[in-house]
Amino acid sequence: MKKNIVNKIALYILALCMGLTACDSFEEFNTNPDQSTKVTSGMLATNLILGIMQEDGTTKTFLRDDMLSKYVAWTEGNDIDYLFNKLGRTDDFSNYSFENMAMLGNVEKMIGFAPNEKAKNSYTALGHFIRVWKFFDLTMRVGDIPYSESMKGEEGVEYPAYDSQKSVFLGLLNELDLADQLFESGENFDGDPVYDGDVSKWRKAVNTLQLKILINLYKKSADAELKVADRFQKIVSGKPIFTSNDDNLQLVHSDNSGQKYPFYKEGNNFIVFNQVSSFVIDTLKVLGDRRLFYYAKPTVKSVDSGLEPTDWNAYNGVDPTLTFSEIQSAVETKNVSQLNLRYSELPEGEPTFKLSYAEMNFILSEAVVRGLLAGNAKSYYEQGIRAAMRFTADHTPDSYDYHHGMKITDQYISSYINGEKVTFATNASAQIAQIITQKYLATFLQTPFSGYFEYRRTGIPRFTINPQSNRNDPSDKMPVRWMYPQDEYNYNTENLKKAVDSQYNGVDTENELMWILKD
Repeated sequence: MKKNIVNKIALYILALCMGLTACDSFEEFNTNPDQSTKVTSGMLATNLILGIMQEDGTTKTFLRDDMLSKYVAWTEGNDIDYLFNKLGRTDDFSNYSFENMAMLGNVEKMIGFAPNEKAKNSYTALGHFIRVWKFFDLTMRVGDIPYSESMKGEEGVEYPAYDSQKSVFLGLLNELDLADQLFESGENFDGDPVYDGDVSKWRKAVNTLQLKILINLYKKSADAELKVADRFQKIVSGKPIFTSNDDNLQLVHSDNSGQKYPFYKEGNNFIVFNQVSSFVIDTLKVLGDRRLFYYAKPTVKSVDSGLEPTDWNAYNGVDPTLTFSEIQSAVETKNVSQLNLRYSELPEGEPTFKLSYAEMNFILSEAVVRGLLAGNAKSYYEQGIRAAMRFTADHTPDSYDYHHGMKITDQYISSYINGEKVTFATNASAQIAQIITQKYLATFLQTPFSGYFEYRRTGIPRFTINPQSNRNDPSDKMPVRWMYPQDEYNYNTENLKKAVDSQYNGVDTENELMWILKD
């Protein structure tokens, strides 16, 4: 997004073309090392898809966003600002930075190598999806961004202007409409480690992503250009969307090299530092939710005292808002649960998803409650819970070490849904709280930053703020955005200054309210 990003894109493409066989981590897409490497649309597609599917990294990096979302606490003191609500600049976490947008330079190359017109439609549609994913994430972090002039360095645009956040969202929604049309007129394509090139699956993902974007626009439902409610209704009534967990936009892991679960023990020196948050464990206990036994393991203290792993009292979380020294002291009592062994002992772990059928159902339930969609909010809510619980159960081996004798069965799920604490409420405010709480539990160690963005959008879960540990300034508030990267100030100064002036009265801090968050 700055003058020298053109050079970065060129270097990115060059490195990609020179190392395609090495950077594809999923075995079925590796090229034959005995053959000369010819760049194809499929090769570029693989790397673009993995560029978004693997952007949260491995080992400690994999859990960094979960610190911000209060799923876990951490007892190693380096690089844990997120745990204490310090967001900083977007270039402080490179996978989600302005610089990482350089990967989009390969979209046109991918389209250009398409072998025929139908394949070109499919790769063009995929390019729109990848673009939307990256621009959506970036605007959610900072506000206004370069969009309409972005990635046009080869056309001579060295200093791209910033688009208003509303303009960005309009553009993203229109790109997704176009992607759906192009996939419909395309054909199955090569190089896809998620859906094996199945355009019918990609159409569902495209439309489900649009639903996710739309629910983030609920405060703008009166806007005549965005047409939030109209778009909701048209998608749900006339376009393909997810219908089961099989449609999840996810990577399935295995014991093959480069395909292992991101927190698997091999090469992972950080396992001892993870501690499950009290926000998660206390919520699961209150709801009588057996995912407790799949997400966490019993505390050392409970084992030493003879409590059975089936006992709810064998699990205890640590308050992630404590100071670092207080968290360490709490862990030293041996009365804090760590992550379930299945996250570190199983190379296949569980699939890591970016969009899920469960999340989609919670989105639709919320949309009905907010009057953005005609339908049955209770039915969507219950289906979201079923999907989330089935996902956890179906991707956990039938071993006592991993479910601690408290299996999630269809019979249990039905009784859980009808339980006093879970059955759908009768007033809108309580319904929204239930929907977002269940979404929060469903995205445990999934969908990076979802927990934080949902809290920022709705105030749920109701995270407490501890001024003694909070690294945001002021320390009695949660931050609501990342600051713009220093490189933008260095290379795109005039355009950035205009954007900061128009949005935030010239003040670029973590506490300025972006357009999408304003009533």
